[in-house]
Amino acid sequence: MNTLNNDFDQGYEDAKNLEEKSSCNSNYSKKIVPTLVLAVLIFAGGFYFGLNNQADPFRSVAYYGEDEVVEEEKLDFNLYWEVWDNVKTNYVDKNKIEDKDLFYGSLRGIAESTGDPYTIFMDPVETKEFSDDLAGTFEGIGAEIGLRNDITTVIAPLDDTPAQKAGLRSGDKIYAVDDAPTIGLTITEVVRKIRGEKDTKVKLTIIRGDEKPFDVEIIRGVIVVKSVKTEMRADGVYVLRLSNFNDDTELLFKQAVDDILVKQPRGIILDLRNNPGGYLDTAINIASEWIEDGVIVAEQLNNNRRNEYPARGLARLKDFKTVILVNGGSASASEILAGALRDYRKATLVGETTFGKGSVQALKPLSDGSILKVTISKWLTPAGDSIDEKGIDPNIEVELSVEDVNNDLDPQMDKALEIIKK
Repeated sequence: MNTLNNDFDQGYEDAKNLEEKSSCNSNYSKKIVPTLVLAVLIFAGGFYFGLNNQADPFRSVAYYGEDEVVEEEKLDFNLYWEVWDNVKTNYVDKNKIEDKDLFYGSLRGIAESTGDPYTIFMDPVETKEFSDDLAGTFEGIGAEIGLRNDITTVIAPLDDTPAQKAGLRSGDKIYAVDDAPTIGLTITEVVRKIRGEKDTKVKLTIIRGDEKPFDVEIIRGVIVVKSVKTEMRADGVYVLRLSNFNDDTELLFKQAVDDILVKQPRGIILDLRNNPGGYLDTAINIASEWIEDGVIVAEQLNNNRRNEYPARGLARLKDFKTVILVNGGSASASEILAGALRDYRKATLVGETTFGKGSVQALKPLSDGSILKVTISKWLTPAGDSIDEKGIDPNIEVELSVEDVNNDLDPQMDKALEIIKK
């Protein structure tokens, strides 16, 4: 079963190719170790009502054996319909709510009641967005954006996208989207405003340098984002940037390994910063390019069952000096990869403590196109460390400050280069 570390960093929400693979519960099509940025959808509510002579919906029935008393709690599901009818009848704006919203909201409530932020229900629309992100495709303008001095700023327009063709430049400040100001909004909220169906129009109000604000109208298109980017630097250092562990990651990574073997760099920098995760199998296969033998990751399931995933690859990169860059946005599959290479001493970790996403999820496709994502296990590094909620500490801690970002400085990359060149 493919497994995925889904934790959605800002802007990520995904799921695709739900065919069954591997060896977990056959009811589940893909295992995931979620990406961070996936917002947890919560359905919660409270109300008062009084009805005479109502039976207690939580009834306990005792069975007495020779030396035991077994209590079984039975639920009266008529209560569900009582709440449904009460909301539909008495809610002040009852004409504005639809049965579908009530129904999907209640399903979200079931998942949310576990208290686990990674066990969630996604309706068909959310499932489509989830699938698109895992596939590395979405409909929008094709620009990487971030916050600079609390202002939404274009980091870079992607090559051959509507954003680039419309003339957006790195450093452009996005003051408004369709005349709605972006001040005070999160990056995720701005991304949702900018994204939309292909062939539709979005208007961005741009401030460029000291120029007066001006509007740029962009026709949205289908954007394909590669999850692996490579650079062979002039100083002989090979930089591999992994933004996700998505559908395209394994093939692109294998191509990068082939390139490394031809170019024979003096060292490799593997940049996993702000990588929220993805497929577990992909993380294991990538780690296996450094680790020849041994367990890459262990999985602790319910009922005290345990799975171990051994190295699978040729370890073609085992002799290359390697530094891994991590930060608080490195989660799930990123932490599995970083933790394995750390434990086997195949890489030096530089940066900041990782997110701490130490659980595995399985995706269950439902009959109407929805998906249920359920936490089925916790995972451990090869040394037996559970990183859930505490993350992985780097070997060398280097902070990237707001001032560094605003001034286009990267002391973490600088430190990695220094280590490789020693």
